[in-house]
Amino acid sequence: MNLAQDQIDTIASLGYTETEASFLYLVATYSGYFTLRQFLSFAGAYRGKRSTSFAGKLLRHGHASIRDYLGAGSVFHLYSRHLYGPIEKDNLRNRRRHSFEYIRTRLVLLDFILQNLACEFLETENDKVRFFCETLAVPKELLPAKVYEGGKGTRPTLRYFVDKFPLAIDRGVPGSSPVATFSYVDSGSSSLAHFGLHLAAYQGLFRCLAAFRFLYIATRPAPFPRAEKRFRSCVQEPLESDASSEVLRYFTVRRKWERHEYIVPVTQDLEFLREARRRFHTQNFEDLYQGWLRGEVVDERLRAQFAEPAPHRKISFETYLVRAATSPVDERQKRHVNVA
Repeated sequence: MNLAQDQIDTIASLGYTETEASFLYLVATYSGYFTLRQFLSFAGAYRGKRSTSFAGKLLRHGHASIRDYLGAGSVFHLYSRHLYGPIEKDNLRNRRRHSFEYIRTRLVLLDFILQNLACEFLETENDKVRFFCETLAVPKELLPAKVYEGGKGTRPTLRYFVDKFPLAIDRGVPGSSPVATFSYVDSGSSSLAHFGLHLAAYQGLFRCLAAFRFLYIATRPAPFPRAEKRFRSCVQEPLESDASSEVLRYFTVRRKWERHEYIVPVTQDLEFLREARRRFHTQNFEDLYQGWLRGEVVDERLRAQFAEPAPHRKISFETYLVRAATSPVDERQKRHVNVA
């Protein structure tokens, strides 16, 4: 990881040591929240005078607040504009107050970052947009995005990669196209439906990539098998199949939905339908669908019209179990697999 030394120097000028400033840079960039256990792990130190001094500086300078969560441990929130502003991260959502579940997720995310400092991560929204649009020539409209409504008299804001999960880049052999490693952080209470929605938001981007990796990060191994199954059905299998199969599935699921044939909604089908409506929204597909419903367009004709070899893609799904640690997040297991 290439830390921005000029920004670390700026933080250090506020009264912190080089190590403290480097740690605060990581917190400001990726999580907004941390525990002293995480600082000591980064610094290679033990609890005592060093951690007490660090905590005292943060509170004395008014750069962070501290709260005890459910009696499980103390969590620091790095929120001060005086620290974020000088390092050009004043607009990060990390400065805001959040729910306990959000905090749990950010703490797991920070553990992951601290355990993989050798990797090259894209730090900011601009870094990610620039990499995919300029380096890999991905159309900007295919990036995962969310519209935030502004206050009265202001315009809505379109933001990209709002989940802010770690996104690493492997540049591999010089001259070859770099490969992205996407991720999802499960702090222990994420549902499979939420994971499915996350994957759906990235479908457009995934389709533009010849190769990518996906890493499911969690504090326990229980969700790994189901997460992998969902990834393969929602992402890998559709990307590795030809377009005709996707069109036929879209028509079949859409007809079933419009005829109210679902007694119990199937999450996987609904997620596919939502994404397929975005992909096949042109009048040409609408005319084909209406003809298919009337029996004027048969499956064989659709296969012949859209059949094409599936592009050769290299897609992998991996899991990462956060190392054992004592924090407000249950992290009793050991690391499962590394990023690099």
